[in-house]
Amino acid sequence: MIEEKMKQVFEHMHANPELSNEEYRTTDYIYDFLESEGFKPVRFKNITGLYCDMGNFDPGTTVIGVRADIDALWQEVDGVQQANHSCGHDAHTSMVIGTMLKLKGHEKLESAGVRFIFQPAEEVGTGALSVADEGVIERMDYFIGVHLRPEEEALSGVASPSIEHGAASSLEFRIVGDDAHGARPHLNHNAIEVGTDIVGMLSKIHINPTVPSSVKMTRFLSGGKSLNIIPGSAECGIDMRSQTNEQMEKLKDRVSDILENIEKLYDVSIEDVNYSGIVASESHQDAIGLLRKSIVDVLGEERCIDPIITSGGDDFHFYTVKYPELKGAMLGLGCGLKPGLHHPYMTFDHDALKNGTDILYQAVLNVE
Repeated sequence: MIEEKMKQVFEHMHANPELSNEEYRTTDYIYDFLESEGFKPVRFKNITGLYCDMGNFDPGTTVIGVRADIDALWQEVDGVQQANHSCGHDAHTSMVIGTMLKLKGHEKLESAGVRFIFQPAEEVGTGALSVADEGVIERMDYFIGVHLRPEEEALSGVASPSIEHGAASSLEFRIVGDDAHGARPHLNHNAIEVGTDIVGMLSKIHINPTVPSSVKMTRFLSGGKSLNIIPGSAECGIDMRSQTNEQMEKLKDRVSDILENIEKLYDVSIEDVNYSGIVASESHQDAIGLLRKSIVDVLGEERCIDPIITSGGDDFHFYTVKYPELKGAMLGLGCGLKPGLHHPYMTFDHDALKNGTDILYQAVLNVE
């Protein structure tokens, strides 16, 4: 019965994806579904998404949080640009709701509280901090997330007690200068040549080689239809990756130094500088231990794999960075996912969702 309801939730969300911060119908659907099952969901006040409490929240009781992300990606599928659940958030939501259904009436709820959070806007990296601003994190002692993993990280039928994501940061900016006639290159600095020098300087950033990191130009728009005009301006974007937050700060400092020196060297302005991104994981060992025990209880020792280290990112880790005392970690679920996350035709073994639900359920029971 529970598996049928999980399937119902998954199929609805998969067929009705919504983009980050636009999850209005998704929020309504989850709210109505939970209410029909006898729960008392609460919508967030200032953002899309919702949360739902079960159990005892009296002072002194332990409170466990479980998080599902609810937004979809925007990508081309069969030649059409559309919202698409190719990152598994529909699966995460169905597993978390399945966990709630399994917990109904359990005696564990007499001595502990469980807060289920359905978070918006994970794909743009702003949802976790927005949820934190709603004031629903402070009461929690543990916080557990879950994410499907691709085959190269975890085969179907196994699970990992943590996903150690890296930090990711994007930098947008404009090179601002004057255009010049193609016959008079001495009258300006060609923004394309300026951008080429930036690319070259980025390749010469050298920081601790034992910590995986990368930095590269990923957007450069300059020039127009008239090929006899030397462009003075350009729109640029840089992608930065690092396995640690400390290393990311060093990358940002080096990139900022490069842009400042470019301004002086070429007498151009670097304007509209905008950083955005997500932090690297800072998982708590107690939460990792909790998930490891829960995986072993459900799947057996041989199907509990080591923590997964990946250069991908997830904004779940903002919670543990913002609240260092919060015991947080993400469950990595092997499910035969291929060809990869964010691929428009991503597929996975739906039967693995039961494993994820059972592990999350067991994790709640295992919290002391």
